[in-house]
Amino acid sequence: MKLHWSPRSPYVRKVMICAHELGLIDRIETVHSVVAMQAPNQDLMRDNPLAKIPALVLDDGSTLVDSVVICEYLNALAEGPLFPQQGPQKWQALRWHALADGLLDVLVLWRNERDEREPLPPLVDAFAAKTRAALTLFEQESGPLAQAPLSIGTITVGCALGYLDYRFASYDWRAAAPRLAHWHHQMEMRPSFNVTHPLAPDRNAGAAVMSCS
Repeated sequence: MKLHWSPRSPYVRKVMICAHELGLIDRIETVHSVVAMQAPNQDLMRDNPLAKIPALVLDDGSTLVDSVVICEYLNALAEGPLFPQQGPQKWQALRWHALADGLLDVLVLWRNERDEREPLPPLVDAFAAKTRAALTLFEQESGPLAQAPLSIGTITVGCALGYLDYRFASYDWRAAAPRLAHWHHQMEMRPSFNVTHPLAPDRNAGAAVMSCS
């Protein structure tokens, strides 16, 4: 399998964490694919016409796009536990995934706006408000997060917090969410999280990810 990949994308990181946890990492060839909103990657578009990463090219030549779809495929391939199949655990995992993936979307948009020559204050304020609200919710649910088995939900929450640290280093979210910070520290100690960290020493420097899924 071939994965269109960037070491800085939190959506790609989600896929890579799942691949490590499921024992599938050795079956995946990573291809560094630079993406930008104003300059579509023509090579990537041959596999994903949307020019977004991650995109997984299967052995039969077909392609899966969108990080959660790729993660679910890998989980099914390995008959893994990362997507609970029924009951409250299923809906909690999917709920956390949706909230954390939404937070990632907000953070990517916030970063893009922040880096504009003249950022629009109402947009920046809206992104900041949404981020604070999401962090408040996850802080309130830090107990259930700590007790839950590893799933697509907990993985995505961890990736969102990791991206916040990476792209918003001056944002002191830990002061307002100490229990969540403790949980995140424990998650980052997992080998799958450690090796996929955007600043891990074996990661290649890449261009800013501006278009991802």
